[in-house]
Amino acid sequence: MNLPVKSSHIMILTGEPSGDLHAGHLVREIRQYNRNIYFSGIGGTYLENQDVDLFYNIAKLSAMGLTEVLMQFGQIKHAFDLFKKKIRDNKPDLIILVDYPGFNLKAAKFVKDRYKIKILYYITPKVWAWKKSRLKKIKKYIDYAALILPFEEKIFKKANINSCYVGNPLIDEYPENLSKPFFRSRPLKQKNNNHFIIGLLPGSRKAEINNLLEIMVKAANIIQNKKPMISFIVSKASSINKESIKTIIKKYRQNQSFQIKTGQVKEIFLQSNLVIAASGTVTLEAALCCVPTIIIYKMSRLSYRIAKLVVKIKYAGLANIIVNREVMPELLQNDATPEKISEKALYMLDHLVEFENRLQTVRKLLGKKGASKRAANIAINML
Repeated sequence: MNLPVKSSHIMILTGEPSGDLHAGHLVREIRQYNRNIYFSGIGGTYLENQDVDLFYNIAKLSAMGLTEVLMQFGQIKHAFDLFKKKIRDNKPDLIILVDYPGFNLKAAKFVKDRYKIKILYYITPKVWAWKKSRLKKIKKYIDYAALILPFEEKIFKKANINSCYVGNPLIDEYPENLSKPFFRSRPLKQKNNNHFIIGLLPGSRKAEINNLLEIMVKAANIIQNKKPMISFIVSKASSINKESIKTIIKKYRQNQSFQIKTGQVKEIFLQSNLVIAASGTVTLEAALCCVPTIIIYKMSRLSYRIAKLVVKIKYAGLANIIVNREVMPELLQNDATPEKISEKALYMLDHLVEFENRLQTVRKLLGKKGASKRAANIAINML
């Protein structure tokens, strides 16, 4: 594509739905400064909605764990080859990397070894959890890092990396605590007559649906046998085929009610008394809404063994990491069984206010809204 005269070109790269969401908001904020910027990149629905010229869609790119990534190696290589071609054909003025560190750090190295293009990293690798060695790569290949977790700033400053904490973009998505009566659509009487709604959030990757939804549905069977007046809402990410979810539910459900909901997970938070969710960004969203949540996760045995060797943090859930205590119960790998999940859920249903109160601290520690706007200001200054 031929660029208009004097138009700047920003290439933005992300590889997962959550990164695509935040990348889309960032592009929108950058356009508030300059509407003539041309954007190209790798992303999904949210970047498409911001008229970013995508040369690869992330629908086939999201994977987690070593064995899962290896199974998608062909798609990842194809995406990277397209990225290299686009760089050669139409060199951008700035590259913005959003999360997805395995791919994006390799992309940064390719660029810095060959071109003088500035690189901004927004939503940086979780070096505090594993692969601390990535700090050296970030320092070498990244011009500036926009951080979204408050404790990251100290780590990056110690490593002498140009960076700052811009705030967490989820604060913009959830500007108010949904536990306040004005924001909760579910009637409080549900807690008094044992009529509860439980949200099931199995994730946005096909592997997560296959590994986790069956477990969630089996747990739902046990829960409903103990508390009959319970219904369930299943979250369907835009990247997931609805029929695959229906098939699993139909195979394992007993008598309970399941509603499949596509779109913003906020709608599920508004209705649910409790959420059972795959470990990931969505659990931090639940924390910001003060919705009691059980975090579960299960991956291949090989991936889990490797993770246990390299991950150096006490918790998996972001809310727990931020507060440095378990405000959301975690049931991972061998503990992610229908029996243990249902037992924990039944206990939490009897102590909802206690678990809501545990989550109040998370929002305070993340600070004020405006992360996307502050990151956009950094990008404009780098052009």
